[in-house]
Amino acid sequence: MTPFRTAIEVAAGIRRGELSARDLTEELFARIDASTVNAVIATCRDFALEAASEADRAVARGDDVGPLHGVPMTIKDAFAVQGLPTTWGEPAFADCVADEDAAVVARLRAAGAIVVGKSNVHHLLADFGRTDNPLHGRTLNPRDHTRTPGGSSGGAAAALADGLTSLEYGSDLAGSIRIPAAYCGVYGLKPTPGTVSLRGFQPPGPPAPLAREFPSAVGPLARSAADLRLALDVTGGPLRPARHARLEDFRVGVVLDDPACPVTGEVGAALSDAVDALARAGVRIREGWPADVDPIAQAEAFGFQVDLFFASQEGREPAGTAEQERRRAALTAAWDRYFADLDGFLCPTVFTTAPAHDDRHRYEDQVFWIAQASLPGLPAVSAPVGGVRPAGLQVVGPPHEDDTALTFAELAADVVGGFVPPGAGSSRVLDR
Repeated sequence: MTPFRTAIEVAAGIRRGELSARDLTEELFARIDASTVNAVIATCRDFALEAASEADRAVARGDDVGPLHGVPMTIKDAFAVQGLPTTWGEPAFADCVADEDAAVVARLRAAGAIVVGKSNVHHLLADFGRTDNPLHGRTLNPRDHTRTPGGSSGGAAAALADGLTSLEYGSDLAGSIRIPAAYCGVYGLKPTPGTVSLRGFQPPGPPAPLAREFPSAVGPLARSAADLRLALDVTGGPLRPARHARLEDFRVGVVLDDPACPVTGEVGAALSDAVDALARAGVRIREGWPADVDPIAQAEAFGFQVDLFFASQEGREPAGTAEQERRRAALTAAWDRYFADLDGFLCPTVFTTAPAHDDRHRYEDQVFWIAQASLPGLPAVSAPVGGVRPAGLQVVGPPHEDDTALTFAELAADVVGGFVPPGAGSSRVLDR
C-alpha cells in the first residue's frame, strides 16, 4: 500500500471497502518504527488498532460514517490527547497524561479519524525554524536529513512528508505551520484566527490567562489542499464558499521578492515558474504590494503583536499598545480594500528552502513573508512548488474566506504540481 495517499483517498477507500483501516494503521506503525527522522514521539497502538478494527466492522455493517472514518493520523504534541502525554518537549511534563481531548482532537475523532500518536515540537513551541527539545530530541527533514524541517510544527510536517500519517494538525503564531510545510514540501493552513477552538491547546497545568488569542491560530497540515479543507470543515465548522470554482476566474496579486527580504535563487525560480504557469492557465495577475501596505512596517508591527500576545499571557501590556492596535486596524482596512478587487495574494512562504540544522544565517528573515498574512489576520496556505526540491508558495485569502485560498491552492496544483514524495525522481539535496 502506498503511504502517500491523501486523507480523502484513504477515507474513500475505507468507505468502499477497498482499504482496511486496520491494515493501514498497522502499516503506519511499521513505518513509524522504521523511520529515522524522529517525527512521531508517542503512540497509542492498542487503542488505535482496536479503533481501526471497529472502523472496518462499521463499514461491513453498513453504518453511516464520518468524512474521516478510519483515517489514521497524528497530531502535534501541544494538543491534549486523552491517554497520551502532553509534553511540549519539556522534561518536566513527560508524565503529564491528558485526561480529555482538546477540542480539535474531539472533533477529528467525531469525524471518524483515528489518532495514532503525537508529532514532535520545538521546546515549548519557541522556535519557528527548527524542531528540537531536551525530551524527544531533534526532528530531521525527510528530504535531506542534514536540513531542518522547520518549527515548531516540524514533527507534523516531517511525518506527512515521510508517509507516517495521513493528516496532521498544528499551530501557527509566527509561521509554525507554514514554515515547516514549506521546508518539508507539504501543504499547511493558518486559518483566519478564531476559526478553530484553542481549547486543550496549552502546556500542562492551570490555564494561562488568555487576555487575547490573536494572532495565534491552529490549523491542519496535509498532502493536498483538499485535505486541508476537509480538516478545517471538520474542526472549524462550515466554511464560506470559495469565490470561484475555476482557476481562470481568479484574480490575484503577486509579489515574489522584496529588497527587505530577498529570496534565494532556487526559491525565486520555482515561484516565478509557478506564477508563469498560472498566468498561462488563465489566472489574472496583478503585480505589486497593495496600496497603503508597507511590508517592512507590517513585519515590524507583527513583531510587536507577537510580543503583545505573550505579554497578555502574563497579564501585562507593553508601552505603545494603543498605537500599534491603530496601525494594525489601518493595515487590515488596506487589505480589505485590496480584496474588494482581487481574490488572493501570492508571495513566498519563506525566502529559502530548508536550511541546515542550526544555520542562523538570516534567521529572523524567516518571518518577513509570514507576517504579511499574520498581522491583518488573513487565512494563508503554504503550497509546495518545485517538485522534490520544494519552495513554499503562500496563498493568502480574504479574511474569513479560507476556502477561497484553499480552492485556489487546490486548482493550482493541476498546473504547478503539488506534493512530491522525498526522493521521487531527482536529487534530495536542497539549495545551500
